[in-house]
Amino acid sequence: MSLDLMELLPADWREKLEPHLDPSQVAALGAFVAQEYEEQTVYPPREDLFNAFRHCPFDQARVLILGQDPYHGPGQAHGLSFSVREGVKLPPSLRNIYKELASDLDVPLAKTGDLTPWADQGVLLLNAVLTVRAGEAGSHANKGWEDFTDAAIRALNDKEERVVFVLWGAYARKKARLITGGQHVIHESAHPSPLSAKKFFGTKPFSAVNKALADAGEPEIRWELAVD
Repeated sequence: MSLDLMELLPADWREKLEPHLDPSQVAALGAFVAQEYEEQTVYPPREDLFNAFRHCPFDQARVLILGQDPYHGPGQAHGLSFSVREGVKLPPSLRNIYKELASDLDVPLAKTGDLTPWADQGVLLLNAVLTVRAGEAGSHANKGWEDFTDAAIRALNDKEERVVFVLWGAYARKKARLITGGQHVIHESAHPSPLSAKKFFGTKPFSAVNKALADAGEPEIRWELAVD
């Protein structure tokens, strides 16, 4: 059994990623992921695997917020980095993201953890690794996902229009080497995890993203989320 990952991708992203990928490596990754879904509890659910790409078409992608690994608790991960389903308790990193957003742009703290409204505005909420075993953080690292998602970063780097790359934490910041286009903007800082939040607070990423977009003549992101 295998998953044809390229066939599952939206066509626009498939076209952009293919030049940056080795088909044999993608096939091996697809076989691994299919076996894991068959034999283990894996998050996100298979139908949510490529939600980041579905909600953010390539031509509309203006911002990348890069995470590392999906949440590994039940009901949390749904294919968007840092996001959790409606009604799920906010994870610590997301709470800290909301605190910084409130401080940065004076918006009320959101009650929902679902970041789909950001994705629908052109924010690619991408994890470097797109699957994980239940309760085992990092369990699908170094299986091929990193090359797959690096291809997405390279494809965004190829865009003539400005893309703002938001890299939180040492792992994400290593990806800056893939971003070579002078038209793009990189915003780097500490990770919003409680372990490094003191260095994350005050970095004002959301206003920085909007300024970079406005400077390029692009619409700003409406960061406010539901507070009811």
